[in-house]
Amino acid sequence: MKITQIELIHLDVPFTQHTNQHMQYWLPHWRISQLCKITLDNGVVGWGETMPNYTWSKVPDHIADLVIGHEAAELLWHDELGAGVQMALFDAVGKVLNVPVYQLLGKKLRDWAPISWWAMDMPPQAWAEQCAEAVRQGYMSAKLKARTWYDLHASLKAIFAVVPEQFILDLDFNATLDNAANAVKFLSTLEPYKQVAMFESPIPQEDVAGNVQIRQRINRPVAMHYGSPPIMTTLHEDVADGFVLCAGAANLLKQAHICEEANKPFWLQLVGTGVTTTWAAHLGAVLAQARWPAITCMNIWESQLLQTPIELRGGFMRAPEKPGLGIEIDPALIEKYRVDYTFVNPPKHIYRYVRTNGEVTYYGCSKQDLHHVYPDDAQPVCEAGSTLDPVADDGSAEFAKLHEAVQNGRTVRRIEA
Repeated sequence: MKITQIELIHLDVPFTQHTNQHMQYWLPHWRISQLCKITLDNGVVGWGETMPNYTWSKVPDHIADLVIGHEAAELLWHDELGAGVQMALFDAVGKVLNVPVYQLLGKKLRDWAPISWWAMDMPPQAWAEQCAEAVRQGYMSAKLKARTWYDLHASLKAIFAVVPEQFILDLDFNATLDNAANAVKFLSTLEPYKQVAMFESPIPQEDVAGNVQIRQRINRPVAMHYGSPPIMTTLHEDVADGFVLCAGAANLLKQAHICEEANKPFWLQLVGTGVTTTWAAHLGAVLAQARWPAITCMNIWESQLLQTPIELRGGFMRAPEKPGLGIEIDPALIEKYRVDYTFVNPPKHIYRYVRTNGEVTYYGCSKQDLHHVYPDDAQPVCEAGSTLDPVADDGSAEFAKLHEAVQNGRTVRRIEA
């Protein structure tokens, strides 16, 4: 089972139309998927996927030197080879042995693995549209990027008006609540919403004392990314109810076993199309504490890249029983989306934050930077009626003037009727 060939194929997979209205300004480079095709000396082919602008481990530039001529089984647990290469190795070895990938990962505990919808921060009606579509596609939960520049109460009310009462939300603040004082005050106002299941990273994770305060005073589970603060500190201080796991197979199993001993649930956060989502289902089938719905973001792309698309039932997907990953990549889609570039820049834009009193603040930083710029600016936390929208370059002199005025960390504040 020696590796004779490896091919890396870059694809530009468009977002769904509604997702693109928002994602094009924040993470357009997430459109790039890198497929990995590994061929063994017996002709067996394995497939995997890396999201090169996000994933836990990129494929090294000199990957051919690292794998060609080696036994595929020898390299299965080498996380440093990159996400797509590791998936492809497991896919190929599973096919040779005529077993599904989950049998190479451990003892199967469940046939069906939970999976969640994902959406970035959006205005209330846009979130409602996303969640209604999630229900139509068989999801029963959504992980949403909660941000303090939106009226989250309006957002939740809009969502719960269009989804069944069993549909739950996980709200990821990415530390934008900034401190325990903000977090306790605001999160307590969300407790009446029974469908809000948990909060992820409300404040910086390294703020151990602040996170302890939140856990003691908020009646909802708090999730944190595994490893920050160090796992022994996290467990000793008991600052999290569960974790977000995002790593290669070897590290995932190590982290999952620690979670099992501590009786802490987690969700797998392995972002990618139907290829990566299937990999997550195999892992979810064998990891005891993978009880929270996995986050793969599969829903944001217009294609899963598979000949037979994944179908969900009640928020679960079944781990395939066919050899390897148990999927077939659609060759027509490879040709349709194949590109020779690896990054996509957002269109020129600025951000317009509007408060109900008519005061408007314009920001020229990226959405990613806004995560700390907004709280550093001491702006309100989820003020009623507040909203934030991208303003695209329309070629006008006014846009050019505003764009120039908000560069290098500057802002423009004014009252607008």
